[in-house]
Amino acid sequence: MVYITRRERFNAAHKLWVKSWSREKNLEVFGKCANANWHGHNYDLFVTVKGIPDPLTGFIVDVKKLSKIIKNVIIEQLDHKNLNIDVPFIPEDMQPTTENLVMLIWEQLSPNIEGCELHCIKLYETENIFAEYYGE
Repeated sequence: MVYITRRERFNAAHKLWVKSWSREKNLEVFGKCANANWHGHNYDLFVTVKGIPDPLTGFIVDVKKLSKIIKNVIIEQLDHKNLNIDVPFIPEDMQPTTENLVMLIWEQLSPNIEGCELHCIKLYETENIFAEYYGE
C-alpha cells in the first residue's frame, strides 16, 4: 500500500461560542477564539489517499486531479469564509473547531475520491495545532 498526500491552503474566520454560557464562561473555555468580532486562521489542509500504484503510470492517483477535487469540493467552500455562517456543510449548531472540520471535510471528500481510498485528513489551524481524522 502506498500513501500520497496533497496539501492545500485556505483562510477562514470563526468564533467559538456557546449561546447558553455567559461571556465570562465562553472566554474562560475558548479564550481568543471567543472574540465577539471573529478571528481568522491560515489553514493548511493535508489530504492523504492510499492505493496500489498503476503499473503503467506509477500513480495511485493523478495528484492534479486530486487537487482539483479538493479545491472544488472543499477549498471553494471554505476559503475567505466565516465558518460559523457561510459554509453550507457546517451545521449551524456545531462549533467550527479544527476537530469538527476534519470530520466534515472527510464527509465531503470521501464520495468524490476515485481509484484510490481516502486515508487521512490533517488540518493545521496554526503551526502548533492540528487535528487528524481517519474516517473512524
